[in-house]
Order: sequence, then C-alpha cells, then structure tokens
Amino acid sequence: MSRSGYNHAYILGISFTSALGGYLFGFDFAVISGALPFLQQQFDLNEYWAGLTTAILALGAILGCLVAGNVSDKYGRRKGLLLAATIFGLSSVAMALAPFRGWFVTARFMAGAGVGMASMLSPMYIAEIAPAHLRGRMVAINQLTIVIGILITNLVNYLLRNTGADAWRWMFGLGMLPSALFFAGAWWLPESPRWLVSAGKSDQAKAILERIGGPAYAASSLAGITLHTGNRQRVSYTAVFQKGILPAVLVGIGLAVFQQLCGINVVFNYTTIIFRSIGVPQDGQLLQTIFIGAVNLVFTLLAMLLVDRVGRKPLMLAGAGGLALLYLIVVRMLAAGSTQVSWYLLSAIAVYAMSLAPVTWVLISEIFPNKVRSAATSVAVVSLWAAYFILIFTFPILYARLKDSTFYIYAGICALGALFIALKVKETRGKTLEELEEVIIGH
Repeated sequence: MSRSGYNHAYILGISFTSALGGYLFGFDFAVISGALPFLQQQFDLNEYWAGLTTAILALGAILGCLVAGNVSDKYGRRKGLLLAATIFGLSSVAMALAPFRGWFVTARFMAGAGVGMASMLSPMYIAEIAPAHLRGRMVAINQLTIVIGILITNLVNYLLRNTGADAWRWMFGLGMLPSALFFAGAWWLPESPRWLVSAGKSDQAKAILERIGGPAYAASSLAGITLHTGNRQRVSYTAVFQKGILPAVLVGIGLAVFQQLCGINVVFNYTTIIFRSIGVPQDGQLLQTIFIGAVNLVFTLLAMLLVDRVGRKPLMLAGAGGLALLYLIVVRMLAAGSTQVSWYLLSAIAVYAMSLAPVTWVLISEIFPNKVRSAATSVAVVSLWAAYFILIFTFPILYARLKDSTFYIYAGICALGALFIALKVKETRGKTLEELEEVIIGH
C-alpha cells in the first residue's frame, strides 16, 4: 500500500490523545520549579528536603512503571492509560490541599506513580499502533506534549507568582484540568493491535489496523505481528534478562540512565536555585523558566522533523557531544557570576530537546521484542526514573558544595554517553517493530 493510503488523521488523533499523558508528565515535572520557593517557606525545606521533595516524583514513577507493566500486559494499554489519568487527577488535588510537609511529599510520590505509568505506556502504545514510516514522529509527539506541559506550567507559575503565600496550591491544583481531559480522551482510544493479538483477539486487531492503513496493510501487519507474538503468555521480568534479549535490554537501560544523568534536568527543576546563585531576583528566576520552556518546545518540533529523516543515532551523538561542550562553558559563566550563562543554558536545552529528550523515548519504544516489550520497557523506564532520582536529589547538595564545578561532572557523563551510543546503539529508522526484532534480537 502507498503511504498516501494511510488514515493520517486517525493516526495523529490517536497519537496526540495518548500523548496527553506526556502533558501531565510535563506538568508534574515543571510545577515544582515555580513552586519550590513557596514550598521552602511553607514547609521550611533545607537543601536535603528540597532535593527529596523534588526527587520523590522519581520514586513514585518507579512504582508506576512496575504497575503499568503488569496492568498493560493483563488488561491492555488503554486501561493502563485510564488508571494513570485517575492517579494524576487525585494527586493534583492532594498536593494542593497539603497541610504539612509529609502530606505533600506523599502526594508528590503518588503523582510520580501517574508520571511513571504515562512515561512508559504513552510512547509504547504509540509505537505499537503507528506505521513504521511514521513511528519516530508519532512517538516524538509524546515528548512534544511533555514540553508543552512544561511551557504552559511555567507560564501559569509565573502568572501566579504574586498571588500570595498560597500561590503554590493553585499551581498544583490546576493539574486537575488536563487530568480530566486525558481521562476523557483515553476512553476514545482503541486498544493496541499488538496487545489484542497477544490476547487472542485478532479480529479486533484487524479492524483497527484496517482503519489505520486499509485491508492490505492490515493483512501484512497482522501476519507479522502473529508470527512474532502468538497467543499471550504471562511474561515475567526474569524473561527480560534471557541471553537473547539481554543485550537489547542493557542498551535500553543505558540510554534511559544516560538521558537523566546527562544533567539537563537540573536546569528544568532547579532554575530558581541556579539563577539565585548569581543574584537574579525571584521574578527573573521564574521568567527564565518560561524562556527554557519556549526553547524546549521549538527544538522538540525540530526533532520531530529530523528523527525519521536524519535517524536516531546521529541525533543522539550530536546531543551527547553538544551538551558536553556547553557544560564546560556554563562552568566558566557561573564562576564569573555572569547572567550571560542563560544563553548557554538555553543552548543546552535546545540541544537536549532535539536529541536525547525525544529520541531516547523513541528508541526505548522500538528496540524490544513484542513478547517482552511491556516488561522490558518497564525495566528501562524504571532505570530512567532511578537515575532521575539520583540526579535531582544530589544536585542541591552538590551545588551547595561544588557550585559551578558540578557541571564538570555532567560534562564527563556526556562524553561517556557519546562513546556508549557510538559503540552500542543501532539505527532503527524506517523498520517495522517486527523487522527490528530480527535486526536487534535475531542475530
């Protein structure tokens, strides 16, 4: 079938609806940056509590990933997305109403569970439903909605900054609105055809595939999926570490960990702390979060244009190398107390947004075999959130002691990440998930 025969409007609608989970990911990820100065006053947070309050999201996300793997294998991807939306909504209300520190930290942990579920399920669902030639761009929509969530949240935080000591309650409580929209959208989504085949529901899978690409596409896709999936069997996490699958899993874990330990998320989460250290007032600190969100959005759009044209591996190499160089400049700028550092931090955000941020999610959604994709994706995304926790918890402590030199650590990690990508990552552009299984696992 020619590419013009695909139902592009339907594919795009499915992808954007599923990717609303990414918007909520972006919301919970970004809201803490604007709220942190208020929380420090409200709950008397020192550097350790500031780190834990920010990073506890990652521990919840680890739990969410594990829950999502089991739910999506047993009940389907769509029901997992509905559960994630419910958790997002409840946690937003709980954080907004928090009367004391322990309540807030617990509610943010709960929010992390929703983030973890969405961070695993949204890109996996899109990868399983999108045709091969569109898959990179469609999965990258998830990253696009993440950065839109970050930008809008930063704008709202800025607008609420002067509304009083309880401004942070509104910042968190407004998360109910996108949560409700995500829940409503998830009701409309079809189930993943690959999950339906694994559950013995090939007729339903065929109907969805026909709507996506017509009868010929449905027939060829169904044949490939059936060959590589068969009837569904409960897959344990031990199966992920079998000899034939382990190399792909280790690559997935390596990419996930590197995407976080490369250090860029300290700029997103601790913008106020970084700019306060060089004398920028609170209004200016919050304004920087808007600039960061805008640059993030523009260069994520650029990544969506490039990922299926240039390929995954070249973008990842450019991102790792570019960040390493920019961090070296950032160290010198911060040491000099120069407000010009904002330009280099924005450049680092741009490099990350068009490379490591979206492409890591694309690769993680692609490189695992159908039979273990849910469990293997869980393992990779759990690793990502564990690395995020380490990064975000340690930054306030490191920055209090090392100041600008902290970015030397991230520059070194980026150099090592570039070497790992060059040696271990295979190009996946333009191949179906079943063809990739032959390329990555079949050998």
